[in-house]
Amino acid sequence: MNAGSASSDAPQLSWGAAWTIARRDLNARFKGLRLLLVCIFLGTAALAAIGTLTAAIEGELGSRGQVLLGGDLEVEVWQRDLAPEEKAALAEYGELSGGTRMQAMANTGEVAAPVGLKAVADNWPLYGEFTLKDGRKAGAPKAGEAWLQQGVVDRLGIAVGDRFKIGTSELVAAGIIDNEPDKLSEGFQLGSTIIVAESLPAVAGLTAPGALYESKYRVRFNGGEEPSLIAEQLEEQFPEAGLDFKTRDRASPGADRFVGRMSEFLTLVGLAALVIAGIGIGGGVSSYLEARRTSIATLKVLGASSRDISRIYALQIGAAALVGAVAGLIVGVGVTPFLGMALQGLLPVEGGFVLDASALLLAAGFGLLVALVFAATPIIRARSYPAMALMRARSAPLSKDKAAWPWVGGGLLAIVALVLITSNNPPLAGGFLAGAAALLILLAGLGKAITWAARKIPSPTNPLIRNALANIHRPGSSTSALVTALGFGLSAFVLLAAIQSSINGNIDSSVPREAPDYFVLDIPRERLGEFEALVAQTDPDAMIRAVPALRGAILAYGKEDAMIRVSELEEIPDGAWPLRGERGLSYADDLPEGNALTDGIWWSADYSGEPLVSVDEEFAEAIDLEVGDYLTVGILGVERTARVASLRTLEWENMSFNFVLVFSPNALADAPHNLTATIDLTEGTQTGGLLQSMVREFPSSSAIEIGQVLEQAKIILGQVGLATFAAASVAVLAGLAVLLGAIAAARAARMYDTVVLRVLGASRRQILTMQLAEYGLLALVLAIVSLGIGTGLAWLVITQLFEFDWLPDWGAIFAVLGLGLGLVMAFALGGSLPLLNAKPARALREL
Repeated sequence: MNAGSASSDAPQLSWGAAWTIARRDLNARFKGLRLLLVCIFLGTAALAAIGTLTAAIEGELGSRGQVLLGGDLEVEVWQRDLAPEEKAALAEYGELSGGTRMQAMANTGEVAAPVGLKAVADNWPLYGEFTLKDGRKAGAPKAGEAWLQQGVVDRLGIAVGDRFKIGTSELVAAGIIDNEPDKLSEGFQLGSTIIVAESLPAVAGLTAPGALYESKYRVRFNGGEEPSLIAEQLEEQFPEAGLDFKTRDRASPGADRFVGRMSEFLTLVGLAALVIAGIGIGGGVSSYLEARRTSIATLKVLGASSRDISRIYALQIGAAALVGAVAGLIVGVGVTPFLGMALQGLLPVEGGFVLDASALLLAAGFGLLVALVFAATPIIRARSYPAMALMRARSAPLSKDKAAWPWVGGGLLAIVALVLITSNNPPLAGGFLAGAAALLILLAGLGKAITWAARKIPSPTNPLIRNALANIHRPGSSTSALVTALGFGLSAFVLLAAIQSSINGNIDSSVPREAPDYFVLDIPRERLGEFEALVAQTDPDAMIRAVPALRGAILAYGKEDAMIRVSELEEIPDGAWPLRGERGLSYADDLPEGNALTDGIWWSADYSGEPLVSVDEEFAEAIDLEVGDYLTVGILGVERTARVASLRTLEWENMSFNFVLVFSPNALADAPHNLTATIDLTEGTQTGGLLQSMVREFPSSSAIEIGQVLEQAKIILGQVGLATFAAASVAVLAGLAVLLGAIAAARAARMYDTVVLRVLGASRRQILTMQLAEYGLLALVLAIVSLGIGTGLAWLVITQLFEFDWLPDWGAIFAVLGLGLGLVMAFALGGSLPLLNAKPARALREL
């Protein structure tokens, strides 16, 4: 029998006996395996929190769809009530509940405030419970009464029982809203909500012809009808009516999209954290087994087989991975209530602990599979060599062992399968995995390239730099591992900075430098002069821009003899969102401010020929519409066709009027409509008197304060930014752990070099300078690579996943990258100092 290896016929240790040996050798504080434990903990905690929160939100959207929508089916239409035949068609399926939504002004005679007016029928809500803050359960308010959100009460300075006016009607504040069950499906709203009886808008003079309001009807089905099928039947029955539909399955499409996008992003962040952590796991396991080299050799000399070695150390590493995964699951579940509280009001999620077995099992599965993939190679390498090879491992490093490939390959296939099977967007997940693999290959190739370049570069005259370069390409160097770890770690820093700064840039760009102070809706056309005079009383220098405002649906488009009917399209083309439902329309003599023609010509001010229309260039490209084609819209049940005279670009960021379709005046001027205006006041103008005057003189008009709108937009974008920052920070923490692990793993290998150099007379300062020079050279090269990788990934997240503009702050990105480089050098210094204190005689005896 060879003294350096166990006989293949030696009896195998049972799993129980192997665990006994593993447990005795395993430090209670997991000394040597803490990096593995931390990496698994971070990735698993992130995935557990993301999975449980997403499951909770999707569960609420799915199980409470009827409550969130307020019915099984909702039908919406602008600027008119449903026709009798449309109501009759809906009533065939069950109980019908109608109402109106619009902007309005509430006032007390001294204070005025813009509000979102919600008029509901007597049988509202069809599903769920509406409650007031005094504990009462209620339904629609009585005529002459109103339920108010706290924000309106505070703004008007009134209390329950006080009186106020909307339009020409006086109301009593009968209660303060506590829980509005269908709030989420109402979408983004300008101003706090006031709920009134269904008849109030008409009685208050708010629904005169041309007024901007939305009629909503909800149906509670009698039987088990499928809402989507009913919606399709109604669309076929009334193809040109301009009806929009929502179903209980998608009570809030905006929330569905937001949850889906955030879930995809956060899941990718969790997987990225695990991939980055995997690099640290591989380095940590290698470092741990290197420290156990003598123990492994001793066990082999005493007769332990290779299988025994693999069992013992696989159990140790498995125990550490399991502890890290369990701790990650506990923390992931523990932070979910705080995430839920942060999102209350924005998404349907309740506070409290959420346990979703599938999400937790998936998180644990990913964590343990990543541990298997990255730990298999060092475990199998250590078990496959005879004791004497292990004894010589520091001076003669072990070569790679192909026996690990089946384990690594099997683990990778399991990870890929699990990701694709559980992903809501397999192409996106597959692209991420392909990108991660490409990045690993790129960094591995870069490591070899750096090693080759360091070998080929002419030797510098400075001995310290010469030795630093030699360390990069010498046999047994850790250059490849350091390049992979530093590349992923620094890329995580750049990714976080680029995403966060770009989101902040979008927030800043959403607040224009020159935004009007007010939008005013429903100004009667014949009273524009009176309106301008009223504003001039408050501010003679105020800038007023008024435009006609109508609502209509695009019904057909294309060549005059072959127009495409929108109702016959199987699906809406990408980017053709104006084809969905009714949109804002206008007409003008002159090209709107901020628009620029890209094709065609604008009509003259006194044009009276064939009706013309100017179309947004991006929309025209989406539907292949050209100058000379025709477009038909439906306005209040009347079809109007116009020839496309020009294409133009719009400035959506300037908070001015931007209409996808602008017609020549002779195309729409005869349709019932009012005007919408912007008011830009001179700085320092007091607005309280202006609002009161507008409410008094124009009771059917409503003013929207732009400052409040922008603040709401900033809050929403800020919440998105906070979520992405918190999520991406997990990847950065994993990157930090990897950097620490790589330097710690390299420290053991450098012990021999340091001791030899000290014996040969090198000073502490010279040794420290050499090591810092080595890390500095690697870090500078990888900083350039990481800048490209991190910004590229951030661009994909911002533009493709979130569909935001790419607005990074390069100064912040370079500052964060510099911080990452500083941390690398600090970690390198921290890892090198203990080596300088090693006793040469003792260290040489241990080699």
